[in-house]
Amino acid sequence: MTDDHIHEIVCIEFVALVTDYMEGVLPEDQVDLVEEHIVMCDWCKTYLDQIEATVDALPEALDDEPAPDDTRATLMTMFREWQATR
Repeated sequence: MTDDHIHEIVCIEFVALVTDYMEGVLPEDQVDLVEEHIVMCDWCKTYLDQIEATVDALPEALDDEPAPDDTRATLMTMFREWQATR
């Protein structure tokens, strides 16, 4: 094995990989590592469950009507202020 071979993942790596894991686009060796991690880590299993629940709930949360102009303007202002602090 080479030094760059991943033997296990830690929580921060799991968080970075969770979307690709859920979309089924991780290489098989990384899928195995993610699945080993969630078996051993209650925190990451809970995180995965929360992400899955959010994704499942999104279609029901969609509204066909656009947000009122004042709501959109407020959100855009908040986003710009947040972005300026980064």
